[in-house]
Amino acid sequence: MADTLPVSIPGDSNSSLLQNAFVEVGHFQLCKHNQNAPGDVFLSQKNPSDGRVITTLSDGLGSGIKAGVLATLTATMATKFISYNIPIRRVSEIIMDTLPVCSERGISYATFTLVDIAPDATVKIMEYDNPPYTFIRGEAVIEPSKEATAFERRDKSTGPKNDTRVLYSRFNAAIGDRLVFFSDGVSQAGMGTKRYPFGWTTAKAREFALGSVREKPEISARELARSIVRQASQIDMSKPKDDISCGVIYFRQPRDMLVVTGPPIRPESDKEIVNIFSSFVGKKVVSGGTTATIIGRELNRGIKVNMKSFVKNVPPWSEMEGADMVTEGIITLGAVQAMLEKRNEVEANTGGMDAASRMIDLFLDSDRITFIVGTKINEAHQDPTMPVELEIRRNVIKRIASLLKEKYLKEVQIRYF
Repeated sequence: MADTLPVSIPGDSNSSLLQNAFVEVGHFQLCKHNQNAPGDVFLSQKNPSDGRVITTLSDGLGSGIKAGVLATLTATMATKFISYNIPIRRVSEIIMDTLPVCSERGISYATFTLVDIAPDATVKIMEYDNPPYTFIRGEAVIEPSKEATAFERRDKSTGPKNDTRVLYSRFNAAIGDRLVFFSDGVSQAGMGTKRYPFGWTTAKAREFALGSVREKPEISARELARSIVRQASQIDMSKPKDDISCGVIYFRQPRDMLVVTGPPIRPESDKEIVNIFSSFVGKKVVSGGTTATIIGRELNRGIKVNMKSFVKNVPPWSEMEGADMVTEGIITLGAVQAMLEKRNEVEANTGGMDAASRMIDLFLDSDRITFIVGTKINEAHQDPTMPVELEIRRNVIKRIASLLKEKYLKEVQIRYF
């Protein structure tokens, strides 16, 4: 497949991306009004073998469970086949031959947009019947060249009435680039109303996305996706007429975060941990009363509890100079783990003031996360009257790290003391 962006585009080079950029993938989704199951599916993964980031948004025909099943089938096939290095056109053929077709409308039961990003910043995109993606570079929308391929089913009796056309594009990304793609719940929001007789349209959604970037140049992928979906929902009078989904990919300088939790097994390591904390550049969280006491003592800094952040089952967070937040330890970390395991609920409900929600917001807005974990056993956690599910700190941190890597594509390292 030939390079499809015009050679005159400034900065169309990947020479600096490998060393300096992070690929942030974010999405947000709302179900159709009065539906509990989404008919759109968003999948993303980072291949451990080659470092490729693969993302798929599929829109099932209609809404509800049936649409969701077909969208899941489509997104899973597309993502897995591409991850196995099957050529992108062959993937298209397999999907087109597999997808069932609506007997009444004569169209496939699911549409999709697939983005395949290689470590060398080569981006390949495959689109089938979703609204066209938006490519933002700087403060401008770039119109990429696209190559169309028509497909015919082997069994023509089950094929769509209209020609099946899949669009391909390929280019090299640069730091600061954004890709925005969404289901037709965004472009068709408000359709039939006096203000939007033909819907919000892709063009208007693009204008909104570009305006959001111009207003806030450092807006994160998840925040931009959230703002687009919520704007579409508002156009539908907050009663979406279809599932509304948006994915955003942002190539940017990485954002770092440090979490220090647990006292070290050797008291002489206190100063080393404090030095790591003091010299770290990025967001910093201290989790655990003993840990906070050590850092406060070594740096001569006080701790002030924020009682407004108290919610049931999650202790309040505190403030300390040099830290973005200080939390209680294992209970708060356990709550964070439970919330991260429910991905859709996390995407929908972040922004809360409690300690677990704030920590998750910091995680999702960061790219490279380092855990400094003290391994001294806290006697309080050996109390047989404590809840059975209260795991020791190391296991909770391992689970959080795994979730951040697998579900949220973060780079995570753990150092034990």
